Amino acid sequence: MALKIYYDNDADLNLLKDKTVAIIGYGIQGRGQSLCLRDSGINVVVSELSGTQNFKQAEEDGFSPVSAQEAAIKADIIQVLTQDHLQAKVYNESIKPYLKKGKVLVFSHGFNIRFKQIKPPKKVDVIMVAPKGPGALVRRMYEEDKGVPCLLAIHQDASGNAKAVALAYAKAIKGTKAGVIETTFDEETETDLFGEQAVLCGGVTELIKAGFDTLIEAGYQPEIAYFEVLHELKLITDLIQETGISGMRRRVSNTACYGDLTRGPRIITQKTRKEMQKMLREIKNGKFAREWINENEQGRPLFNKLMEEGDKHPIEEVGKRLREMMPWINH
Repeated sequence: MALKIYYDNDADLNLLKDKTVAIIGYGIQGRGQSLCLRDSGINVVVSELSGTQNFKQAEEDGFSPVSAQEAAIKADIIQVLTQDHLQAKVYNESIKPYLKKGKVLVFSHGFNIRFKQIKPPKKVDVIMVAPKGPGALVRRMYEEDKGVPCLLAIHQDASGNAKAVALAYAKAIKGTKAGVIETTFDEETETDLFGEQAVLCGGVTELIKAGFDTLIEAGYQPEIAYFEVLHELKLITDLIQETGISGMRRRVSNTACYGDLTRGPRIITQKTRKEMQKMLREIKNGKFAREWINENEQGRPLFNKLMEEGDKHPIEEVGKRLREMMPWINH
């Protein structure tokens, strides 16, 4: 699809006037969006489980949290911001029975729509407004009158006005200050999962551990290995985020740059790229989603086992000790 980017002049905040927005889930993203919406003059009702830390945080922020059911009844626009594996249960039990013609369902990630865990009735609009940053950053950029770029997608346009409402919502959190890129639920979900698995989480963590293990097996001190393969990663990722890959290469030593250019392809080989393609196919055909849904239904046996094994890797103990020497890091 052709790239479309929307800004402030493309959005009308008045479309949300006299509307009530429910935020289901007052986690990091839920808190950030709730506070921004409220400061933009939108009537916001927050849903969170009583007795939780998020519930207490919502109260401290001046909200009076209610059940998901009560929020769904009151709201014209319902933003579902619980964790992916909980959304279908919350939707079926507390939202679906109260969806009337004219209401709008909002998501900031398309997993449950893309993989049909949530099947909204045809009478409601279903949209996505997905800030490309954590909730705390959304809030900070709002306060600085800058905004965080957002993705926008329309799954269902029952009213004929779904995109205008989505743009108004994005404007209310100042996403249109930075720019709102149009996408689809499929594209957002599939690329998000792929990025997490192949690069941002799965790829990076396995690369770090492999580098650490290689140095330890060669007889180097664990502490030195930790600094070289994990600690200094932030310097590189910050440079890449700020200036791109080419900019990073021009800001590290020529030795490091040459090593990058000549040795990097020996790590990410054609075999690695073929495995990435396989992972993407598993995402697109639903294999990963079915596996993850089944894992949750069974009580997460593999998830818990792998988490426990990861916690026991020597790099974790070394890192814990070394981070105590770094007062600038938030522990």
